[in-house]
Amino acid sequence: MNNERSAGREKLVSMINETEKVIVGKRREIVLLMTALLSGGHVLIEDVPGTGKTTLAATLAAVCGLSFKRAQFTPDVMASDITGFNMYNRQKEKFEFIEGLAMCNIMLADEINRASPKTQSALLEAMEEGNVTVDGVSYPLPDPFFVVATQNPTGFVGTYPLPEAQLDRFSIRISLGYPQREEEIRIISERRGRNPMDDVRTLSGPDELRAMIKEVSGVFVDERIYAYIVDLVAQTRSDDGLSLGASPRASLIVSKMAQATAYIIGRSYVVPEDIANIFIPVLSHRIALTREAKLSGVTADKILFSILKKTPVPII
Repeated sequence: MNNERSAGREKLVSMINETEKVIVGKRREIVLLMTALLSGGHVLIEDVPGTGKTTLAATLAAVCGLSFKRAQFTPDVMASDITGFNMYNRQKEKFEFIEGLAMCNIMLADEINRASPKTQSALLEAMEEGNVTVDGVSYPLPDPFFVVATQNPTGFVGTYPLPEAQLDRFSIRISLGYPQREEEIRIISERRGRNPMDDVRTLSGPDELRAMIKEVSGVFVDERIYAYIVDLVAQTRSDDGLSLGASPRASLIVSKMAQATAYIIGRSYVVPEDIANIFIPVLSHRIALTREAKLSGVTADKILFSILKKTPVPII
């Protein structure tokens, strides 16, 4: 590993440590979030209210030195609130573009499944293309652009399930879960009279993040690794417990996430263990169980873990 990449890796470790000061006991989730950011993807966090989803996104933005906006999704939020809109300026006698909430580096789409499907779909172009289109004119979003969407589990009052097309735009889906007893004691004791976010240090900026993202794209991937990824994803299309397998987009995202994983660890090349580390978070929301599998208590994670175990691992 060259000196520049080594310095970038050291900076990343410092950023992860700084974030963990606020998000106690969730290092793996913080690393996954950082991995998605470096791979140019987006993250869906699914969990019950109050587990730190919003705080995690805000802390990451503060540590990375990136602009941050929060959209609290409710049924009355409109697509134009996200993309922006044109307003007539009577003094200048012309229409002017008013920026929407997506015009930032990190956008928190809080409780995204409480908004209507039309508003949810307003994020699709921004997430996929890096720009928004208003009245036929495209406006580029800041680089990097990273969406962290949170949702309550389907079935909560006032929620709308995300369509498959939108779910597929998220690189990974993670869940924070409840903290351990000791961690929860630490959380409430440290927040007595102060907000830990007030002490968060900014350790990076947009230019540094863009440089890291470029370095990640240069991490070497052997042809045998590509074949391994395709073999893993292909098995989701023929598994008896699944009614819907993953698309080629999943294979592409697994590859990019594996590159970012190797970079964070400190390697200039991808190994099979990198694939195993991110395979389930990348694939779990892209597959659908059969009715029989659901009734028998099988989960998507169990099926994906089984696929990992039975797929021959290439020797690199």
